[in-house]
Amino acid sequence: MTRTVDLNADMGESFGSWRMGDDVALLDIVSSANIACGFHAGDPDVMNQTMRLAVSNGVGIGAHPGFADLKGFGRRQLPLPHDEIANAVTYQLGAAQAMAKRAGGAVRHLKLHGALANMASVDHALARACYEAALDVDPEIVIMVLAATAMEKVVRDLGCNWAGEIFADRAYNDDATLVDRSKPGAVLHDAATAAPRILKMLQAEAIITEAGKHIPCQIDTICLHGDTPGAVGMARGIRQHLTDAGIAIARL
Repeated sequence: MTRTVDLNADMGESFGSWRMGDDVALLDIVSSANIACGFHAGDPDVMNQTMRLAVSNGVGIGAHPGFADLKGFGRRQLPLPHDEIANAVTYQLGAAQAMAKRAGGAVRHLKLHGALANMASVDHALARACYEAALDVDPEIVIMVLAATAMEKVVRDLGCNWAGEIFADRAYNDDATLVDRSKPGAVLHDAATAAPRILKMLQAEAIITEAGKHIPCQIDTICLHGDTPGAVGMARGIRQHLTDAGIAIARL
């Protein structure tokens, strides 16, 4: 049986006249798109444009909620009450659903962004608050989680639809969390390095950490960041490498 995996990218992160990433090019390569909902990045016009392109390209649409922190791009941890964060997730998912419907599509999955995702990957209560809020809105939505973290434990407990995610362009700590962006080697930019690494993870069915540790996990989708320099080349190189190895790319 052919191994199938989803290839996703964070996008729709431009704001007004400020441009971030090459969404048009990425939407020709990836199978799923995590689209910013206006809090950490994006705006209604960007959401509309990105979702219409996703629909026309047959790319799956996901809501990508984060902290209301445009200046910090949602990558600064905000110590907010869980109910406040849950309300923000609900608000952003609702906006994404409305924009997707108008664009002729539908939101299939939800993936937390940036600092919110990093916090939820180690905080079970926070992950549960965010995911229960999303499931209250759409009980059938697929929750995309950082594989082998607190996020996965929560969705397994909730019994909801979920997908385990690994990152093509980020290094891992031995607890399956991502190496802090401020550290050397935390972000990968070269497809020639990242693609074989990802293939090894798929073959091993495990995250391979920076130190070489194997963490067994379910891998359903591979992510790369649309704002990373060289993201398009990275995405194209990874897709080609996996396809050459007999792995099919398909949306969730």
